[in-house]
Amino acid sequence: MNKHLLSINDLSAEEAFEILNTASELAKISDGPMKKLPTLRGRTVVNLFFEDSTRTRISFESAAKRLSADVINFSAKGSSVSKGESLKDTAQTLQAMGADAVVIRHGASGAAQRLADSGWISASVINAGDGTHEHPTQALLDAYTIRSKFPQFNQSFDGLRVAIVGDILHSRVARSNVLLLTKLGASVTLVAPPTLIPVGVADWKVKVSYDLDSVLKEVDVLMMLRVQSERMANSFFPSEREYSRGYGLDITRLNSLSKNAIVMHPGPMNRGLEISAESADSHKSVVLDQVANGVLVRMAVLYQLLGGATLIGEVSA
Repeated sequence: MNKHLLSINDLSAEEAFEILNTASELAKISDGPMKKLPTLRGRTVVNLFFEDSTRTRISFESAAKRLSADVINFSAKGSSVSKGESLKDTAQTLQAMGADAVVIRHGASGAAQRLADSGWISASVINAGDGTHEHPTQALLDAYTIRSKFPQFNQSFDGLRVAIVGDILHSRVARSNVLLLTKLGASVTLVAPPTLIPVGVADWKVKVSYDLDSVLKEVDVLMMLRVQSERMANSFFPSEREYSRGYGLDITRLNSLSKNAIVMHPGPMNRGLEISAESADSHKSVVLDQVANGVLVRMAVLYQLLGGATLIGEVSA
């Protein structure tokens, strides 16, 4: 595995499955009497968040602590960054503190790559979301969740049918999921109004549909995306009511899914807009599984980037 995880493109299919397999082994440990591993004892992981994201930050913090790492949470709000400090100055400060890994979330696409390539810091860099570019660990935890619900796709996602629905244009989650799921063999369909389909989507190796109802019965996984109103400078659809009518998951659409289909959402959810409360809380929803699996997968990523001993050695120790 590379020193950094900036994009799904940094991973081969084999490396992605290795992370998923490591997460599976870590799940077995978490269910046992020994909840914590000594793997990263003496290592320092910094959560460098220029954008708010309680869920992702806590997930990475929990993952690092379960591997016995020291964790520093660095938020842009109320820090020197809010007073005008540059990314370079912040990175050099973290270097002086001896950071071994930096988990960065930033509003600018390419910020994680800039940090990794800059030479300002020697630590491993993990992209926790950069602008509208990518969010690789979210895609990995989504793949892990899918595999846990469909054991027949344990070694390959060939034959798996996934629909990603909603604000594709602004979604780094959608981009990372398209890259990973197609890399693992899944068939992916993007469903959204034309205004929320990115330019150049023809190069994404996916199908595109503007009609949600036409794809519901054909999918194993329905992944609903948050409508990112904060990134929309212009009107991309007439009204929230019209959007929900055309692309929201309500109870009628939920009942149109096949018996074994699952519903996913990366969170946070706009209940009543892209997904109804009944759908979010239904037996088909795996939203809470995604949250729990996020810790395991991020443990696996940190383990692969910074760990030394094998899991078998850790368990027997």
